[in-house]
Formats: sequence, structure tokens, C-alpha cells
Amino acid sequence: MSATLAAIEGSINTVGFGVAAVGPGVGIGIIFGNGVQAIARQPEAAGLIRQNMLLGFAVVEALALMGFVLAFAI
Repeated sequence: MSATLAAIEGSINTVGFGVAAVGPGVGIGIIFGNGVQAIARQPEAAGLIRQNMLLGFAVVEALALMGFVLAFAI
């Protein structure tokens, strides 16, 4: 057990960010997956759906970038 913990070198912040990056990855997948389904169901609303989909993507991606910056700032 202790040999495994001793094998991890470097900043634990980068390991934490790597684990935390899973959340935005899943969120982006859900946003675009549901957006494609919504456009397939109502093609006439594609413009509005695409706009909201990209806005949601920007918010989720901003959270990931803030986590990236904080991983190196702390």
C-alpha cells in the first residue's frame, strides 16, 4: 500500500485536475447528445437549440478551464 503511494511523484494538484476533468467531459457529452436528439425531433427549431447548446457548452468548458487554472495556482 505505501509503495503505491510513494510511486506518485509531482504535484497532486495535477492529479486532482485530471480526475475533475471527467465531470466537464461527461457534461459536454450530455449537452451535445441531447442537442442532437432535440434537433432530430424538431428540425425547425435547430437554430434556437444550437444556440442554447453552444451556450451550455461554453459554461461547462469555463468551469473546466477555471479548474485547470486553479490546479496550478494553488
